[in-house]
Amino acid sequence: MTQNVSRCGWVKLSDPTYIAYHDEEWGKPLHDDRALFELFCLETQSAGLSWLTVLKKRDGYRKAFADFDLESVAGFDEKEIETILQTGEVIKSRPKIEAIIANARLFQRIVQEQGSIDAYFWDYVGGKSILNDVEDYKNAACTSVISDTITKDLKKRGFKFVGSTTIYAFMQACGMVNDHENNCRYKHHDF
Repeated sequence: MTQNVSRCGWVKLSDPTYIAYHDEEWGKPLHDDRALFELFCLETQSAGLSWLTVLKKRDGYRKAFADFDLESVAGFDEKEIETILQTGEVIKSRPKIEAIIANARLFQRIVQEQGSIDAYFWDYVGGKSILNDVEDYKNAACTSVISDTITKDLKKRGFKFVGSTTIYAFMQACGMVNDHENNCRYKHHDF
């Protein structure tokens, strides 16, 4: 990870966590249900905060939420919520913690209906990443017709802390859309 490599303009070059996230994860097509559930939860936690704040607490979230095992998290009750609030290395917002648990239960229904979290999300893009033309991230879209559609469906199902901007950020992060800037060496990088 050298500082001289051409990367997207949003990457804070002074922060190795951000550089590693951009270079190794962001925009890489992700199809593992556990990893998708984790990423979705973390994106909902970033509402009103910087992504870097959440990213730096990712290990704390993994510890607090049973490494994002869907069945385990869906079974959490008030006891686990209190433990997370008291000892968890997470953003200590009761509504956001409760949202992760409620959303886990709703994802269980999606898995019953669709077969997997992966199938649910990736069906919206026909199973393939959408490659966008991004000259400068400052002028890039932060929502899309697809993120609007997913958000509407998730809200109808009862999901919490979801909006089109959050869902679009999730789509970027899990590679449903490739929004690396055109001059970024990772735009067409084979992960």
